[in-house]
Amino acid sequence: MTVDLAARLQAVLAQIRIAEQRFHRPSGAVRLLAVGKTQPAAAIAALAAAGQRDFGENYLQEALDKMSELAALELKWHFIGPVQANKTRGIAEHFAWVHSVDRLKIAERLSAQRPDHLPPLNVCLQVNIDREASKQGLDEAEVIEIAHAVAALPRLRLRGLMAIPAPATQLTDQRRPFARLREISEQLTATGLALDTLSMGMSDDLDAAIAEGATLVRIGTALFGPRF
Repeated sequence: MTVDLAARLQAVLAQIRIAEQRFHRPSGAVRLLAVGKTQPAAAIAALAAAGQRDFGENYLQEALDKMSELAALELKWHFIGPVQANKTRGIAEHFAWVHSVDRLKIAERLSAQRPDHLPPLNVCLQVNIDREASKQGLDEAEVIEIAHAVAALPRLRLRGLMAIPAPATQLTDQRRPFARLREISEQLTATGLALDTLSMGMSDDLDAAIAEGATLVRIGTALFGPRF
């Protein structure tokens, strides 16, 4: 398993570097977040042994179990799933990043529950960029107001935006929602917010996301294979 996962990691990193060159992004501008949802701790450890340090998890209890088992590896953990109000304390106490903040109430709870001995919790606002009824995320119309409110909270650091667009197969179609998320980020920057993160792009639309300014891509299937 170690050899296979290490090879897959190198292939994904190579794809990222090639896309950076293709779309005139600076080398190293895009960071890889390995999404370990439903994967065993041994798989996480194998990728860590190959050099990967940032890991994303969707489910709190599953993540806490892996954190405990892999504590000696000093990994950086990102919460990327829907944030339920009754799970904010565990997230605030154990994660370095939360990519999926979609309500001011959730941000306020994370801020209040972030331990003082830890650095500020890095957060991204999730935007429902395609306005899908089934998706979490803020509507575009409320992003500026919520962003400024979140940026003012103690114990949090607003880093940027995240989105999960509707699936598309053509590069042009894939790029469109990512371009819109970048434009919203630029609008926020113009209002005085210091943002540096666009968390967008997964295994099937990685190139499109990098073309439109992704700084962090969330990759699961290309690393671990399909989930069954």
